[in-house]
Amino acid sequence: MKGFVFHGPGRSSWEDVPDPGLKDPTDVIVRVDTVTICGTDLHILKGDVPEVRPGTVLGHEAVGEVVETGADVRTVRPGDRVLVSCITACGRCAYCRKAMYGQCRGGGGWILGHLIDGTQAEFVRVPHADLSVHALPGTLDGQDAVLLADIFPTAYEVGVLNGQVRPGDTVAVVGAGPVGLAAIATARLFAPERIVAVDLAAARLETARQLGADAVADAREDPEQLIADLTDGLGADVVIEAVGVPESFEMCTRMVRPGGHVANVGVHGRPATLHLEDLWIKNVTITTGLVDTHSTPTLLRMTAAGRLPTAQLVTHTFPLDLMEEAYDVFGKAAETGAVKVVLGGERHDTVAVREA
Repeated sequence: MKGFVFHGPGRSSWEDVPDPGLKDPTDVIVRVDTVTICGTDLHILKGDVPEVRPGTVLGHEAVGEVVETGADVRTVRPGDRVLVSCITACGRCAYCRKAMYGQCRGGGGWILGHLIDGTQAEFVRVPHADLSVHALPGTLDGQDAVLLADIFPTAYEVGVLNGQVRPGDTVAVVGAGPVGLAAIATARLFAPERIVAVDLAAARLETARQLGADAVADAREDPEQLIADLTDGLGADVVIEAVGVPESFEMCTRMVRPGGHVANVGVHGRPATLHLEDLWIKNVTITTGLVDTHSTPTLLRMTAAGRLPTAQLVTHTFPLDLMEEAYDVFGKAAETGAVKVVLGGERHDTVAVREA
């Protein structure tokens, strides 16, 4: 089969790779129909995630069709159309028992495209399938569903829920990339008084407005003053960091009001300074987190009911075999205007079971 392979910082290609086979009785093999590219994949290509070994197929988000199941799989069967979650979960360890699947110690967590071969390929092996793939309703398009593999649960759980967004809050979202935009869309579910989006790209700020931001600010034009003006000098109740660079994190800690929350979602490749000389007196809560995807079934139902604007985030589509071109477009988002790129599409030919 073909897959998108990481060969070290700055080196990757769409190439021939071995077909996956079942290794454990809890595995499934999924024929991939639809995938997307995550900002974390770009971090991997830059060398920011050293755990990813050269030769690994990247990707941790997909929609596809089950073609083979291990003997212990109970929730899906060959022919089922499924969402492949970015997080796999053994369901047995102490963390999984608390629905903290991202911290799974039983061979799960974030492993696809990280510690094992991922989804940016024609087929993928998914361990711990009963908690790691989700059967899809026939009415839900793959292009919509694939955004629920990572960015929507990440934004909702690590940003909105960890930040404890409440009715009447002022919410600042720093970074209007895919996850930041999903945070805006899901923060609206809690009826905040206002949402302010901060970014460098005018096109992304316009998308933020379309998704529900009440105000937008260019990151170069003193967004901290805008927040102060809107809140009588208090600052935002919740600030969601969705960039992953020291400057944006430190800006977030200056924007938050006493007693407020800073929810870090961005993937950081460099150290950031925590200014405790200013923060120690402010009763501020700072949270970090890897998504657990415990909210995925709820988000799937809401998307199927038309309650989440997933399609508005997709700006570019490609066939699966144009993976390298899609990476180039996504990686140059400031030039191309890319928000979320989706590859592949629905296929309805006969499903063939591949031998392990």
